[in-house]
Amino acid sequence: MQDDFPSTVSYNRFTELQQKALMPMTVFLQVCCLGKCTGISFIDSTPIRVCHIRREKQHKVFKGLAQKGKCSMGWFFGFKLHIVINDKGEILDFLFTHGNVDDRQPLKNKDFHDKIFGKLIADKGYISQSLFEQLFIDDIHLITKLKKNMKNSLILMNDHILLRKRALVETVNDELKNICHIEHTRHRCFNNFLSNLIAGLAAYHFLPKKPSINIDVIDEDRVNKKAA
Repeated sequence: MQDDFPSTVSYNRFTELQQKALMPMTVFLQVCCLGKCTGISFIDSTPIRVCHIRREKQHKVFKGLAQKGKCSMGWFFGFKLHIVINDKGEILDFLFTHGNVDDRQPLKNKDFHDKIFGKLIADKGYISQSLFEQLFIDDIHLITKLKKNMKNSLILMNDHILLRKRALVETVNDELKNICHIEHTRHRCFNNFLSNLIAGLAAYHFLPKKPSINIDVIDEDRVNKKAA
C-alpha cells in the first residue's frame, strides 16, 4: 500500500507516534464500541502475559508494573483483563489490573458494574457471600457454580442452563488473543502496550461474527427438561 501511504516513517518512529493515538482510541472504544446489557451477562478475567514466567526476574520493560499471578492455566507474569459481555458476545465493560489482583475485586467497584443489570454468570472464582449481597442490592443476580466443599442449593432450571453457557466469555477471550492479538511479548513501553490492548478491543467490535447464545433455544431446552 505504498501508493496510499507514500511518506511512511521508520519502525522506531512509528512506535513513538503510536502513543499519541492512545487517548483518542480509548474515547472511541468507550463511546462507539461497547454493547448494551440485555439482562444476561457473563464475566471473566484472562491473563495478559508480558513474558514467560521463567524470565520474570530479567524483564525490564514492565519492571515495577507487571505482577506475578495465577490462573487456571498456572502461574503467569503480567496483567489481567476483566471483561463483561452480553449474550450477543458484545463487550459491555472492561477493566485492566495487575496480575495478582483477585477476580472479585473489580466487581466491588460500582463503576465497573454500573451498566449491568439482571443475571451475571461467573465461574467459581467469583464466589463471595458479601459480593453477592452487594450486587443483589444493585439489581444484579450473581450466579456461579458451587465448590465441592459447599452445600448444594436449588437454582432455577434457566440459571442452570445459563451456567453451562459460561464458555461464551472464554470464547471471546480466545478471539481477543488469537484474532485481535491483544497479547504479545514484544512491547517496548507501557503506553504502547496499552495502545495495542485498546486497539484489539476496538477491533473485536468490528468482527463480522461474534460468539453468541440463542435465548430462544435455552427457553425451549428448559421446557423440554421440565416435561421430562
